[in-house]
Amino acid sequence: MITLIGLGPMGQAMVRVLLENGHGVTVWNRTAARADDVVAAGAVRAATPAEAVAASDLVVLSLTDYAAMYDILGKAEDALAGKVIVNLSSDTPEKTREAADWVKARGGQFVAGGVMVPAELVGKEEAYVFYSGPADVFEKHRETLALIGRPDFLGEDVRLAQLFYQAQLDVFLTSLSVFMHASALVKSAGVPVEKFVPYAKDNFRTMDFYLDAAAEQIEKGEHPGDEASVTMMGATADHIVQASRDAGVDLALPEAVKSHYDRAIAAGHGRSSWTSLFEIIKADQK
Repeated sequence: MITLIGLGPMGQAMVRVLLENGHGVTVWNRTAARADDVVAAGAVRAATPAEAVAASDLVVLSLTDYAAMYDILGKAEDALAGKVIVNLSSDTPEKTREAADWVKARGGQFVAGGVMVPAELVGKEEAYVFYSGPADVFEKHRETLALIGRPDFLGEDVRLAQLFYQAQLDVFLTSLSVFMHASALVKSAGVPVEKFVPYAKDNFRTMDFYLDAAAEQIEKGEHPGDEASVTMMGATADHIVQASRDAGVDLALPEAVKSHYDRAIAAGHGRSSWTSLFEIIKADQK
């Protein structure tokens, strides 16, 4: 038996996958009616969070954030001893560490996770999930968790799953905003966005060409600028800002990008590769 708490679209998708693979599933949701469809499909409805936690050794959370975990499991503290809590909700790495300590203090074990596909792809070939926490606890439940999506275990530092999850969403959300901004720029000239889409697709497809070399330069701390210097790329960033201003398009995103180049030049990286932007973006790692 597995317990799943939180029945938004993602939670419901996970319940269905588990049921389809022969697992008994106990469910609980703050709005009880959201459980109706999965109960009709074979899940067992718990009346309270404490009853839901008590029903299974493995408790999976699919909630808005970690604050919701405290709100719900705070009503089931006496039932947490000996339970494995796998929290697939989104939040920050530091809040993940605090949550792990909270569960551990109540006798439970904690594994953090981040599901990297939308609800409709849960359980499909494309699905993968970041996990971090105690390796032995994760391995005990790997086979079950793999039904949700390919499990990528990142290590025992419980913060890592959320760190990778948020880093991936950083790429994703920023990319969506970039496309919206570029579309607004094209649309400002009366050009249908559909005409621009094939070129944007080509651009996104070729981005991976740069990543391996960029990672190598970041790790070495060496940024040879013989092909694409910060000064050259910074001039392009300035042109994008000016084109956006002329078109009356929002400037927040291109100005943010330009500020990276301006700061890198000010820090003496003008002749270095664009990868030297990392040096002014990174946290102080003394």
